[in-house]
Formats: sequence, structure tokens, C-alpha cells
Amino acid sequence: MEKYKVEGMTCAACVAHVEKAVKKVEGVNEVTVSLLTNSMEIDGDVNEAEICKAVEDAGYHAYKKGSNLNSDSQSSSSQIGYGIQADIRDDFKDTTTPKLKKRLFLSVLFLLPLMYFSMGHMMFGFPLPYFMIDNHIAIGITQMLLAIIVMFINRNFFISGLKSTMHGTPNMDTLVAMGSGISFMYSVIVLYGMTYYVSISEKYKAAKLMDNLYFESAAMILTLITIGKTLESYSKGRTTDAIKGLLELIPQKATVIKDGKEIIIDASDVKKDDIFLVRPAEKIPVDGIIISGESAIDESALTGESIPVDKGSGAEVSVGTINISGVIKCKAIRVGQDTSLSKMIEMVSQSAASKAPIAKIADKVAGIFTPVVLVIALITAFVWLFWLQADVGTALTHAITVLVISCPCALGLATPVAIMVGNGIGAKNQILYKTSTALETVGRATTVILDKTGTITEGKPKVTDIILNGNASKNFSKEDLLQIAFLLEKDSKHPLAQAIVNYCQTKENKGCVKDESHLITEYEEMSGSGIRARINGVMYYATKGEYVKKHIVDSKKYEDFILQNNVDELLLMGKTPLFFSREDEILGVILVSDTVKEDSARAINGLKKMGLKVVMLTGDNAKTAEYIAKTAEVDEVISDVMPIQKADVVKEYKHSGEVVVMVGDGINDALALTEADVGLAIGAGTDIAIEAADVVLVNSSLSDVVSAIQLSKKVISNIYENLFWAFIYNIIGIPLAAGVWIGITGWTLTPMFGAAAMSLSSFCVCMNALRLNLVTKKLFSSQKNNKQTLETNITQEISEKAQETNITQNNYEKNKEKEGIREMTKTIKVEGMMCHNCENHVKKALEKIDGVESVVASHEKGTVEVTLTKEVDDNTLCEAIKEEGYEPKA
Repeated sequence: MEKYKVEGMTCAACVAHVEKAVKKVEGVNEVTVSLLTNSMEIDGDVNEAEICKAVEDAGYHAYKKGSNLNSDSQSSSSQIGYGIQADIRDDFKDTTTPKLKKRLFLSVLFLLPLMYFSMGHMMFGFPLPYFMIDNHIAIGITQMLLAIIVMFINRNFFISGLKSTMHGTPNMDTLVAMGSGISFMYSVIVLYGMTYYVSISEKYKAAKLMDNLYFESAAMILTLITIGKTLESYSKGRTTDAIKGLLELIPQKATVIKDGKEIIIDASDVKKDDIFLVRPAEKIPVDGIIISGESAIDESALTGESIPVDKGSGAEVSVGTINISGVIKCKAIRVGQDTSLSKMIEMVSQSAASKAPIAKIADKVAGIFTPVVLVIALITAFVWLFWLQADVGTALTHAITVLVISCPCALGLATPVAIMVGNGIGAKNQILYKTSTALETVGRATTVILDKTGTITEGKPKVTDIILNGNASKNFSKEDLLQIAFLLEKDSKHPLAQAIVNYCQTKENKGCVKDESHLITEYEEMSGSGIRARINGVMYYATKGEYVKKHIVDSKKYEDFILQNNVDELLLMGKTPLFFSREDEILGVILVSDTVKEDSARAINGLKKMGLKVVMLTGDNAKTAEYIAKTAEVDEVISDVMPIQKADVVKEYKHSGEVVVMVGDGINDALALTEADVGLAIGAGTDIAIEAADVVLVNSSLSDVVSAIQLSKKVISNIYENLFWAFIYNIIGIPLAAGVWIGITGWTLTPMFGAAAMSLSSFCVCMNALRLNLVTKKLFSSQKNNKQTLETNITQEISEKAQETNITQNNYEKNKEKEGIREMTKTIKVEGMMCHNCENHVKKALEKIDGVESVVASHEKGTVEVTLTKEVDDNTLCEAIKEEGYEPKA
């Protein structure tokens, strides 16, 4: 997408005219113009000069962003990155409000004496200078001169209005310029009439014509519209506060080490692989990796987590985060546009500049709004003048009021200001919408499809069980199986493969994988099925059970193996089996288990409360999937699907009329994320998944899926409110200005009241959009409170249980003292425990032994503490542990 800056746009009609003009240029596929950021994005192969000419011909000015960068700067990724940031800063830099404030001050400065000489003197009898008393011509000339000054101060209305009209694309400035200009020209004609009556000595007629002077209206219209424009500009600036906040996170300076010396340079000059130093309280200038030193890093600006993260050598740090404690030396790994913060800023700004589908309604109306209003004003003047036989002044008053009360700006701002605020709120809460279409669509979701691994679960599975096939080669041991498993899985990025590799590389198992001098050929990752490779001339497989049954052994042998080793029971506990085979025989199975994230069930329950259908989609086996689904309380489970099949499932739901949101984190989710109406990528996932998605959840929490949908609903609701008031304002205001209701209610408007109403309409739309900050603040704070409450409840529950345990223990101790019971504790070092299920197996086995009072097992420490009420032989305890498949050591 090519990006351009467009100058001279003042309302939604301008946006429609620019888009229409650029779309006519050959080669342009799509064009999006933003009134809020005065920017334009073009998709297509087209010459820059042709685009700029088309915009110029429409009455505006355009230039390509970044075109002022020289060739040297373009060759540096750092400079490009900061050039992009400079463009974004330029988009959201408020240069308009200061100019409008100056114009407003000067306008009011000259409007006040004008009002004094017109309405003050005529309506309230304010005193005049002696030379003006009964000198109506002098009063009229004074009013005219003051009006000319105010009109000159606000000449932009006339320049823009004239330009757009000459190009056949009248806009809001055309309406304002015509309203003020007609008032002024009519007043000049009246002034000449007054001079005529004075010349024939009929001063009373000249005095009577004073009532028909509208110089104050000509100036007041411009001043009131300028007031509205100033308020609108200020409130529009407030809608971009969140993006400005992200830009402020970028540090200006960095301390780099060159030739052993510390040098302070601009952060934009840091290059990849540079070594930089960060002291306490300083911001990280670019993305880097710590090469020496330790510190706590405040990452709240990027992740929302208030607790600093302890980091040492080898840990990554991100630009914009703050070093809290120690001095760290880092190596730059991503600079300029490649940093995480730059990507976030670019993503949010692109979304804010894009156009939501709902905006099409307002765009269509805005495109014809100004010509329609001009026709209505002409008809109004004609009806009052010829049908109702009113005087020229009355007819012009109504026609001018119609011109100045009409407001295409409110229509044009209704959608983009709400989108901008919504994007900003999302960014502050680590929810990044790539486009405004995504922001709108996600709120219309009816079905949410969730990937399992890394989305519902932690995505960091661990080996829990290793089962050898007793019918395989007699000399094949557990160590042999781990050696084969390591060789097959070491180059795979799949979470299950990583779990097995990590297990093989633990201190206890390193002896199994120290020999890596094997000849590996014909290595192949079979999508959705597993891996196969020829090792030392023999074909080995690491695959799913279905593949084993279809391609390795017959179904009876497979079923016998499953039955003999109770694999089905392990599957019911949510464990995933990976079968290892050699040629045509099963060697064994390694089972891996993943845990459900702490907030997954709560988030899924929140989605269901919103009336959404929640589906879990996974390539894992049915039994494991069912176990996870039951734990997370998912409505429907679809298992054993390959990556391409995931996309097919999404298509089926879409074809059934559902608006589908897909949430995933892996490479295998990319197709499904692209196919869904909206794809949400978990932030900790792969770059491919994040690239394919429409929304990125930086915090990798399912709770943010709920927040993303709720925020979208709030934004859509706000847009509808804005559009309603924008339409209803014009529907009520224009007939009122035309005098339609005079015969029924007696209501009418003067041009000044019409201008005041028009000036406030856009401001009200912007302020209503800013109201989203208050609404969503409650939304996000309540979710944080819920999380804190849950954590507090868990802590309290643990505390209460601990207290109960202490009371029971104290009573037990007293009873033991009375009965003379002596207690002892033995600690046993146990290998093979990988999870809480392992702990439970060991615990239950030991508790069956007479004399065992209590057992505390820890798979993390690899220890079992046994409390005894009488002497129990060590061998008895060790044998009980061995029977459960674990290895007692010391």
C-alpha cells in the first residue's frame, strides 16, 4: 500500500471527492482516505505523479509519504524505521488546533466591535461616537470594514470553497463561504440603497434599511464555524492520545559502546549488532539481547503487566521498556521498523487510517450531501420569495440558514473518530486491530473457534510416560527409545517434539543422546501425521496412532499394544501419545501432557455468556481433546484435523451463516486464521500466525479474546450513536432552517443560530467517541478486578486450608504426645515424576503402606517426603514407588 498525505480536506464530502478522483486513475485497485489523519492509502501499480495530479485536479494537494528521504537514509533499515515513525508522528501531530486558535482569537477581536455597532447599538441602544450619531452610512461602512477583516482572517473557507466548486466537487467550505458571502453581498447592496436614500434626503428610509444589514451575520457565521472547527480539532486530537502515547515510548538517545568507549547517540542511529548500555531508570532504545548484567525490566507499557520481569544474560529486551535496577549491556537485534514497538505503532496507525465497512453509508451520503443542500437552499429562497411572497431579506435569511446549519462533517467523523478511539483503547490494553474492518467485524461474531495447543493450553507440554513395546526387540531399552526419539524430533519446531527433545536433554537423560554421529537420510515432516527418517539405513517413524494403524502395523497388533499398556486410560487423563516405530514394528510410545491456562475456562465461560458458540479445533487425538475440552468447558470439539482441514472447518461454519472468529498461535493455524471472518493471533505465537491474523493479542491470554469482542461491540454501538445523531441533526435542522415548522410551531432560526448549531455538531460527535474511554475503562478495570479477585480467592482458600491443616496438625500432635506416638520423616529422591498426576500415583501407592501417615510428592523437586508413625523399611517404600513406574534413587 502506497501512503500519501492529503492537504485541504475539511469534511466528509472532501474525502468522497478525493477517493472518487483517485479511483479514476488507471492502475488503482483500492483507495482509502482518512479525514482524521489527512492521509490516503492506495493499492495498485500507479505513478506517483498521476495520483498527485488527480488530487490536485479535485482541488486538494497530495504528496507521497517518505518521498523526502534521500537515498542514503533509505538504505538504512534504522532510518527507514524511524522515517516511518516520523510519518506517523506527522499524521498525529496537531498542527491545526494552534492555527485555529489564532484565527479564532483574531476573529473574536474584530467581531466584538462589529456586534457592538450592529446589534448592540440597534437592539440595546449602546452609545456611539459623536460622529456616528444619526450617521447610518458611517455605521454601515464601519460594519462592512470589520466584516471584511473577519472574512479575510477566515479566508480559507472562501479559498477552499471556491476551489472545490470550480472542480465540480462542492464541500462544507462551499456552504459556509456561500452563507457568509451571500450575507455580505446582500448587505453591500442594501448599503448602496441607503446611500441613495441619503442622497435624496430621505434619511428615515435609510435608517429603516439598517435592519436589512447582515454584516454581523457574515462575520458571526465564520467565527462560530471556527469555534466549532477548533473544538472539533481539539477533540479529534484527543482521539489519537493512545497512539501518541505509544510514540512517546520511543527513547530519543542511546548509549552505545564503540572501540571500548561509551558514546551517546540518537536512538535512530543504533544499527543491528551494535552493543548498547542501559542504566537504571533508562529506556531500552531498540530491541536487544542481554549479553552481560542482570536487572528487573518494567514491561508494563508493552504487556500491561505491572510487575517488573527479572532478566539476565541471554534474555531479550524490547524498545520502550524501562530498566529498573541493574546496569545491562545488550546487543541490538532489531532496530527501526523491525522493533516490536514500531510494528505495534504501525499496526495501530494503519488500522486507524483504514475505513470500516459501516462507513460506506456515511460516505455515500457525504458524496451527494453538499449539492443536495445547495438545491434545498435554492428551493427555500424560491418558495419564500415567490410562493409565500416574503421580502428578499426573509428569503435570503432562510436560505443562508439552510446553508450554514448543514453539516457533512458530523457524518464523515461519525465512524473514524470511534474507530480511532477504539484502536487506541485496544493498543493500551495490548489488543491490536490491524484494520478497522477487523475492529468492526469481530464484534459481530457468532462462533469462536479456538486452537488447543498454546491457545487454550499453555503450549509447553512435558513428557509424562514412556512405554516400551514388550513384543519388540529384547535388547531395545528405554535409553534406545530416547536416542531414536531425539534424533527424529531434534529439528522439529512442533511443541510435542520440543517437549521430547527437552526431556532427552535433561541431566538424568543426557546419556541417552550423547551419541549423535548417526547417518540420517530421507528426513520428512509429514504434515499433521508426524516425522519419518532413515537412521543408519533403517526407517524410523514418530507418528500419531492413526498413522501407525494405517501404515506401520495391522489394526489388531495396534489394538493389542494399546490394551496391554493401558494407553487408553492415559489418554483419558489428557495425555497425547507419540508412537515410535522401526520399519514395521512399534518400538514404544512417549506420552506428553499439556496444561490448560489458568484463565481459559473463565474466558470461554465469558464468551458463552455473550451468546457465542465456542468450538475447540485441534490436530490432537479425540480422547486428549475431549479431556481438555471438558476442563475448559468448550461447547464443541473437533479433533484429529490437519492444518488444511482446519481451514475447511472454518469454511463450513462460514457457509452455514456464522460469523467466525478463529483464535490460534501456530504455523498450522495460519490457513484457518486467514479463512476466518476475523483471525485472532495469540501474541506469543509464531510470526506466521501473527502475520495471517487480523487481530493480535499481545498478552497471549484468552481473556483478551473476550475483551476484543466486547470492545468491538462498544465501538460499533458508538458508531451507530454518532451516525444517528449526525443524520437526525441534519434531518431536523435543515427543515427548521428552511422555515418548514413556522406555520405549525412558530419555530425558526437565524443564520447565526444555524452556524452555532453546525459548529457544535461535529464537536458532539467527537466527544461521544471519547466517551468510549469511560465505558471501556470500566470494562477493562472490571476484568482486571475479576482476575485479582480470583487470585485473592485462591490465596484465601489456600490460607484457610493451611489454617485448617495447622489446627488438625496441632490436635494430632497433642494426641500423639498423650498416646506416646513417635513420628519420623523420610525424604526419597525419585526420578520420572513429570506432573501432578505422577505425584498422585506415588502418593496413593505409599499411603497404602501400614505406618505411613502422610506423603508430600513434588515432581519439580523430584522428591517424596514420607511421614511415618512407625518404622517402615526403606526397601518397602522404594518397591511401592517402582511398581508405579518411577525410579527411587536416594
